[in-house]
Amino acid sequence: TLSPNSAPLPVDSTMSRTPIVGGNWKCNPATQKDVRALLNAWAQDDNKSSWDAEKVDVVVFPPAFLLSEIKSEGMAIGAQNVSKTGPGAFTGEWTAESIVDLGLSWTLVGHSERRSKYGETDEDTAE
Repeated sequence: TLSPNSAPLPVDSTMSRTPIVGGNWKCNPATQKDVRALLNAWAQDDNKSSWDAEKVDVVVFPPAFLLSEIKSEGMAIGAQNVSKTGPGAFTGEWTAESIVDLGLSWTLVGHSERRSKYGETDEDTAE
């Protein structure tokens, strides 16, 4: 378990990691209509930022009800949470299998709301 007083993790200078820029949408926008308007505005914005996909991974994490709706050129789409359980009677949870079935390869784990409101720990996120 890492804590603020933990020793730094060793860094292997021979391994390079691709930087990640992620946007957690939390519970925004509230409707499918609003998200379509947001994505259409972004697609038509001539001043939008561009990035080199070979040098940085860009991922957005929309609310779960929008996961199958959103297709975004150049950006990956991820789930905001994944259950540590498999399929079964776990109301409201998303299994890793369900997320993969949607064609997603990213998910958030261990974010602050899950820790502060549901008591999730480093051990929970490691499972």
